[in-house]
Amino acid sequence: MKVSVIGATGYAGAELLRLLYQHPQAEVVHITSESHTGEKIASLYPHLRGLYDMELESMKDIERIGKDSDFVFIGLPHGHAMEVGRALAGMPVRIIDLGADYRFSDTEVYEAWYHVPHTHTDAERVYGLAELYREQIKTAKIIGNAGCFTTASILALAPLAKQHLIDVNTIIVDAKSGVSGAGRGAKQANHFPELYDNFRAYNVAKHRHTPEIEQALTELSGEKVLLNFTPHLVPMSRGILSTCYASLKEGVTADLVSAAFEKLYGKEYFIRLLGAGAYPSTKEVRGSNFCDIAWHVDERTGRVIVLSAIDNLVKGAAGQAVQNFNIACGFEERMGLDFVPLYP
Repeated sequence: MKVSVIGATGYAGAELLRLLYQHPQAEVVHITSESHTGEKIASLYPHLRGLYDMELESMKDIERIGKDSDFVFIGLPHGHAMEVGRALAGMPVRIIDLGADYRFSDTEVYEAWYHVPHTHTDAERVYGLAELYREQIKTAKIIGNAGCFTTASILALAPLAKQHLIDVNTIIVDAKSGVSGAGRGAKQANHFPELYDNFRAYNVAKHRHTPEIEQALTELSGEKVLLNFTPHLVPMSRGILSTCYASLKEGVTADLVSAAFEKLYGKEYFIRLLGAGAYPSTKEVRGSNFCDIAWHVDERTGRVIVLSAIDNLVKGAAGQAVQNFNIACGFEERMGLDFVPLYP
């Protein structure tokens, strides 16, 4: 399959190139960057030296790129993928957007949280969280790749919401991410003296991944979900650990909780169930497409606490995009992703 990457110079775009290089059924034909047009990708990311001898193009001739491609991956900031989607709407090329533009079924929710108008409201799109939307992804024209915090959090809570074991309006998600999730651009908060030996919350009660988690859990449970989501920044480059809390419904036992996880994920290769009482960690999934999940039932408070660990650049971005690509193409889902995490 001939694939192109629009916006290849962000961390997710570079990670996508790393994964596509070793994919036996993907040939990268175009890579773009508006800020680095004409430069070699290896001059920006030296780890790709000798692997990609390609110059970055402009996306101004997007129709030509679309004609050359079976799939276009978009790694642009929110608000920009819609331009690409509209330009390619009449072509057979399929799209996987790593940003937020195509994640929401209700574009008014997108506009309320992202503060830009949605200009492609009639797009035929599906939510790209592979384990939960596999059948829809198979035939989708546009796949809105799930976000990083949302992947960790939705996967942690989906079995409990789907089996109606929790009161969905008692959910609290407390998540921590490495700084690569904030992008490659220079920001004071990500400056080494500000970040090192520090740990802080941000965007409390207003993070844009909140409605994305609510949308998926509402669909799974059949009940309107309203939750609290608090992200934190930790001084590491990769990884997300999401700690999710909810009150169990009356009569729900620890065995029922464990059974719900086994029922939904027992046959999923990329979800590794550590079981009741275990402790996932970001280092154990680093560089991989795995999501490690464990759960604890607190009988004293009647709550369940679910822990979920992913690599935000792989399962939370580029790896999930390749997994969705495999599903959409009818390839083995592990193709190009079946490798051991980096450790230590």
